Amino acid sequence: QVQLVESGGGLVQAGGSLRLSCAASGRTFRMYTMGWFRQASGKEREFVAGISNGGGNTYYGDSVKGRFTISRDNARNTAFLQMNNLKPEDTAVYYCAAGPGGGSYYYTSPDEYLYWGQGTQVTASS
Repeated sequence: QVQLVESGGGLVQAGGSLRLSCAASGRTFRMYTMGWFRQASGKEREFVAGISNGGGNTYYGDSVKGRFTISRDNARNTAFLQMNNLKPEDTAVYYCAAGPGGGSYYYTSPDEYLYWGQGTQVTASS
């Protein structure tokens, strides 16, 4: 089992940047693919980005391609989401999640992920 804790959320003006971190407990972090999801008020949870166990493969939702970058540091048991050129429609609670490894970095359904953090609020004001 792995426990996940997100940090780095906050309030920024449109066009600004934020970097989210997801710290994982345990020594098995490198076994899991990692994903970022977001959920805006009144909407369903949406896939943002996924990354493979070793970090060599990534996958993005269409709405964030070219603006967001997912990465991970297995030595530090941490995953990251760099968010640039933020837009008001990016406002949401952002969650990191651990997936089942292998080729699951492109899984976009929340049901495919095993463990979740508590979320961090990101607000981009216009």
